[in-house]
Amino acid sequence: MSKGKIVGIIAIKGGVGKTTAVTNLAYVLSNVYNKKVLVIDGNFSAPTLALYLGLKNYNFTVHDILNDKVPASDAIIKSSHGFDVIPSSLVPKKINPYELKNKIEHLKEFYDVILLDSSPNLNEEILATMVSSDELFVVTTPDQPTLKSTVNAVSVATKRKTPIVGILLNRVRDKGFEVNINDVELATSVPVLAVLPDEIKVLEALSKSMPITAHSPKSEVSMEYKKLGGCIIGENYQDKRLKTKLGKLFAKNMPKQDINRFCLVESLKNNK
Repeated sequence: MSKGKIVGIIAIKGGVGKTTAVTNLAYVLSNVYNKKVLVIDGNFSAPTLALYLGLKNYNFTVHDILNDKVPASDAIIKSSHGFDVIPSSLVPKKINPYELKNKIEHLKEFYDVILLDSSPNLNEEILATMVSSDELFVVTTPDQPTLKSTVNAVSVATKRKTPIVGILLNRVRDKGFEVNINDVELATSVPVLAVLPDEIKVLEALSKSMPITAHSPKSEVSMEYKKLGGCIIGENYQDKRLKTKLGKLFAKNMPKQDINRFCLVESLKNNK
């Protein structure tokens, strides 16, 4: 088995859908692309990953790993969605976040992709995710305050010299007042790799502790996650829906995010 990679999913603002993105990417990579995936909750002070997945019974957390109480392998639990999880403790514990990289680096020998769900605050926790990751994705929403925080996140990550592969533009309603894909790319100089529509089914899935990609696999947002998951590992997802085929037949211009994903996949193929 070839060595996997650690992918950090970051945002310097809460409520943008970062953990939702992490769980859906994990589901897609595991179930659509048959990859071995581990998700680690890097939000040490206010963890939500276990809550999103309905995980309640676990003996050890990432805090125990960082405090040398157990090896990382002892804290891994299997979710019901096909991927593994290392949760964080719901009870605050003193830790050194910068030990994260040393404690999880060896796990790349056993997983194709390790997803790090970062803290949404500019603190030691998000910096630990940045320095522990091989590459980063930034989650944002189409409004000016969040875009400004995204520019800040990109700036901080750039200084840490971890490659920022792309941006996920989440909760898009296609309203004229929204920040659009061109605005985001102009402000950040980072390609937008996914435009995720604001669908009520996402909340329905969350109420059932399920990723939307498991709850409603044919929804527009699920299809976008499938395409994004593919480009993370250098594969193109083929959308076989009839309306997609008809749309491509009559479309004059390919959506920018599709172009960006295609370019990323090609670059990954060329670097192999």
